[in-house]
Amino acid sequence: MDYQIRISDLENVISEKVFIKIEKWNLYLGDAGLARNLAIQCISNKDQGPLEAAKLSLKAINVKVGDGVNSIPLINLITNSQIIELEEILESFFEN
Repeated sequence: MDYQIRISDLENVISEKVFIKIEKWNLYLGDAGLARNLAIQCISNKDQGPLEAAKLSLKAINVKVGDGVNSIPLINLITNSQIIELEEILESFFEN
């Protein structure tokens, strides 16, 4: 399968299923503009296995806050259940 198609397919699933949790507010990564970068990171970390690929990828992406002067690693904005969700997405995606 074409590499670009795989990135887009993974990006689409991540966009709809994985979100940042702020208090009681869920911001899906597609709406936040973070899904494509996460998909690319996950594919580049594929050899680490789904859980480690998820964690490494979430740690690698910094989310700009406020005026963009400060940033927070994406993993710090994601709940444990969302990390598991991403792992499950990657498990099914990497099987294909």
